[in-house]
Amino acid sequence: MERSRAPSIRLREAAASVVVDGGGLEALQKAVEYFSTVKERNPSKGNLYLDTIEGVAFEKGLLPDVIEALLDVAMSARLVDRFNTRMLKCLIPASVVPENAVTKAISWMCTRKPSMNIQLLFIKWLLAVFDLLNSKKHLHSLYGIIFFYLQNDKLCPYICHLLYLLTRKENVKRFRVKKLIELQSKMGMQTHLMALLLLYKIHAPEYVSLTLSGKPKNFQASTSPWKKIIERVQNNGYRQLAKTQSLVNFIEPPMRKRKRKMHREIIPFISSAAHMTELPRSVIHSKTFPLEQLTTFSQLLQNFDWIEFPAQMGSVLRSPLLLHYINWVKDDSAFLRLDFWLAQTLQEEFTDCKGDNLQKEEEFKEFLNIIIRTQEFLLEGFSCCEEFLIKSLSLWDSSWCSTQILALLTWIPPSSDVIALYFDPLMKLFFTSSVYFKCSVIESITNLLVNWLTWHSVYITEMDKQIRSDLESPQKPSLSGFMNSVFELVEFCARMFTMALQMEAYNSLLIHFILNFYETVSDMYLKYSLPMVIMPPDGIFYPALLSLESVSLNQLCYIMHRYRANLVALKSLDPNKNVYPDLKVSRKIFQQFNAFVRVAVSCLWTSGNFVQDIRLMSIGIEDHLLEQTKIPDSKSSFTVVNHPALMGHAINFIQKGWPNGRKRLHAIQGKVWNWYMKYLYNQGLNGLKYFLEGSTHLSSSSGH
Repeated sequence: MERSRAPSIRLREAAASVVVDGGGLEALQKAVEYFSTVKERNPSKGNLYLDTIEGVAFEKGLLPDVIEALLDVAMSARLVDRFNTRMLKCLIPASVVPENAVTKAISWMCTRKPSMNIQLLFIKWLLAVFDLLNSKKHLHSLYGIIFFYLQNDKLCPYICHLLYLLTRKENVKRFRVKKLIELQSKMGMQTHLMALLLLYKIHAPEYVSLTLSGKPKNFQASTSPWKKIIERVQNNGYRQLAKTQSLVNFIEPPMRKRKRKMHREIIPFISSAAHMTELPRSVIHSKTFPLEQLTTFSQLLQNFDWIEFPAQMGSVLRSPLLLHYINWVKDDSAFLRLDFWLAQTLQEEFTDCKGDNLQKEEEFKEFLNIIIRTQEFLLEGFSCCEEFLIKSLSLWDSSWCSTQILALLTWIPPSSDVIALYFDPLMKLFFTSSVYFKCSVIESITNLLVNWLTWHSVYITEMDKQIRSDLESPQKPSLSGFMNSVFELVEFCARMFTMALQMEAYNSLLIHFILNFYETVSDMYLKYSLPMVIMPPDGIFYPALLSLESVSLNQLCYIMHRYRANLVALKSLDPNKNVYPDLKVSRKIFQQFNAFVRVAVSCLWTSGNFVQDIRLMSIGIEDHLLEQTKIPDSKSSFTVVNHPALMGHAINFIQKGWPNGRKRLHAIQGKVWNWYMKYLYNQGLNGLKYFLEGSTHLSSSSGH
């Protein structure tokens, strides 16, 4: 009897607390009082009063007390499902959702009074308002009861989603893992079960012996009727809700007002359970530290052991401090949950961002920029971005979100499918776009290679420490898969870059970006500890050697200098200290490098270019063809004096040294030659200096 009167009392109190304009208050109060006293299951005036409640809810939202009371009525099954359904659909919170309302609704589910359709609608509503719960303490205590509903085929996907958001390490039990595996064998490979099993395996790998993919597919995007309405109502009343605005201003970079609104719509605010903020500081330290109070790095260090991630991981994007915490803690579940939230948001919020909706497209760009900044901060890519790129590249027109797409490409992990999944679709755009787009793609690939090699250098350092600490272990880390991925990427780029140079008539800007790529490739061993050397093809080496720009020639010489240093280091490596004794540079690589060095030296130093030599992979031109060009002394036309890229420096050297014009270029010999070389080095051509000093013996002019 007391329980039947309780909803009536709460409804009257809730109606009195609602603030609406004019007669709206009186009408809503009558509607609430009507449902507090009605006896029949199909009341005659039910539609009229529900229209009143819906009008207020869809325009301004409902206060927590009203939501608690109406949810109690809907889940108690006192009315027919037609009214209960409409009542659930109009539960639009104006501020927060009281946790008590949710726990009581779950208790009604245990009585089996609400129908299956009402239970399903309630779980969908709970997922839609999950981020707005004022607390989740009691909801966590009901984890076992919620887990029981996995047995219901209709509720199972949504219960898995709810459990995914609630799961903590202490919730992972052996019997629950066993139950999930039984359900999987019964239903087949369902994505929602796989996602929850993977989260369990991350928390307790000793309980889950199955081999699971590290990249589970997302839960099905919500099609609930509340999502868009809640966003609109919450945004209209945002000034009353944003209690953490000072914290947001502290951690977010300045941006335009419209873009701030986008963050309010999509990225949740950092929040702890409401009951925690009311506890004394000493009590808080014994449990968890309120995230709203985390504003400085010193607070992070002092409360490191009491910090708990929020239930909605998307909110950590607002706090660099929490991103630091993700990097520090050895808990992959936090990164996986953040990845899942990003995947859900990409799927639900931005499915229609292309087209005429320019504002939506700008919001999408800013959201991608947030993801990119987060990946750069964590030095790790999200699997949801890989799926997004795979879907987007096949339809991409190179103009839509160009900067963001290319930035996301730099964080895809090494695998055997990288070329087929990402760069084969991209290659069509690459060859049909402008030289500036080609340069952007090359820069993105260069950054991708740097990220791969950086990851490897960190990994190999950790493995080296592990091997030294355990000398009896015969296990060695395998590099074959990673080296194959790097080799395939570099060889693919070599073919693509060669064709691009031919198409763009050996554009100087394009050569510069290509040489930037090979500057990374040339230093893979000494800089990144990867025992691998890949030489550039002839189609890249010779255009750079015969370039009209001194910058390109200098860069090529520096690259050859780094190749030489890496090859010498690999050749002189002590076999006893080599962690990978089976990995050796082939003899062909040394022969190719030596051939390139002899060609470069013959052009720049010994006036022997265009000489035919079967031992060299050089440009051999027969003498009678050179005579037909009618170029005097053609064999010395690419020395450091006559080379088109350096002739300007030579002329400037003569003009400064002999302003009266008594000397010409041919006078650069003997001591003048040595002065000229010093002059070149003083112009910042360090690459040329390192290469020539390492490849020739510059003792005197007689050497020349």
